[in-house]
Amino acid sequence: MADVNNKSLLQKSSSGSSDSSKWKIQDTPQDSGLLPTIAVSFWLGCSGFVLWIILYAIFVADNYHRMVIVGLFTLSLVLPADFPGALGHRMGDWIMMQAEKYVGLKTIIEDEDDLIRHSKQNKALIYAFNPHDMIPYAVNPTLRRLPDKIGDDVCFFLMASAIFNIPFLRHVNSWVKGCPVDKRTFLARLHRGESSAFTPGGVQELLMLNPEKPSDVILYLQKRKGFIKLALLTGSPVVPVFCFNLDGSYGYWIPRGRLMAKMSRLIGMVPLVFWGRWFIPFGIPNPKKIHAVIGPAIDVPKEGDNVTQESIDKYHGIFIVELEALYERHKHEAGYGERQLRII
Repeated sequence: MADVNNKSLLQKSSSGSSDSSKWKIQDTPQDSGLLPTIAVSFWLGCSGFVLWIILYAIFVADNYHRMVIVGLFTLSLVLPADFPGALGHRMGDWIMMQAEKYVGLKTIIEDEDDLIRHSKQNKALIYAFNPHDMIPYAVNPTLRRLPDKIGDDVCFFLMASAIFNIPFLRHVNSWVKGCPVDKRTFLARLHRGESSAFTPGGVQELLMLNPEKPSDVILYLQKRKGFIKLALLTGSPVVPVFCFNLDGSYGYWIPRGRLMAKMSRLIGMVPLVFWGRWFIPFGIPNPKKIHAVIGPAIDVPKEGDNVTQESIDKYHGIFIVELEALYERHKHEAGYGERQLRII
């Protein structure tokens, strides 16, 4: 929890954030029929498809088919990630349009005018999505709901860099506006005034999922301060976001232990087994209705090379309190009234 001083700062920086008259609400009726299912299969089912092709090549395929698969995989790695360019991005737009239906996406933007104001000032916004859960897939369709150019031309979802080294996944995720989450890419985008979305809890938060305590909502954020430093370097406002109902989208088995945690951080991904709709391993999520809430932007001063640890701790504390307040404002409507938010 943030300290009393941070709570006082929060009250000064976000007065009026609970004024529901400012909220912009969009609610798409849920449709998990044929077209939305096909679109989500192209997107979130791609990892399973690649895995099954690899297993087929290793254990079943003859030499000819194995060579064809290796050739296609190699070609995918040689081609640009956004291949075939505009056509791929149009495909990505269609996938996201159908994904909104598949998850029956409901979004609440608490202060859209404030986000537009920052956009018109050519400020890059950092959308910090929570929780990570198994796959933070709700981020992508949510981006289409953001105002002005933020969610259209500029805002990208920053993803684990390892994904862009996997055949076919690199293309699909590029089509839906994904790009690597490495510090260099993140900082370069902020300097160019390009807004970004990411999930700060990352791999460590995924390792903390516990099916034996489903009532707890665990966010690994206390030590996640790197994005606050980037915000201070560039003067980029930070926007807290919470997505309800991500949990339960997948069943999973996660290997535990310190060695596995170190390996996961090293490769940027958690080696695990998960299953979704129809219990298909590494398939698409169960069609749960997603409820995403976007809080007011937290103004952050531009300190450039003079960023101090004191400033980082201060604005990180404000972010934590803002996120907790956002969760409390919406938890009852989202059906989380009895669930405890734990930030560790």
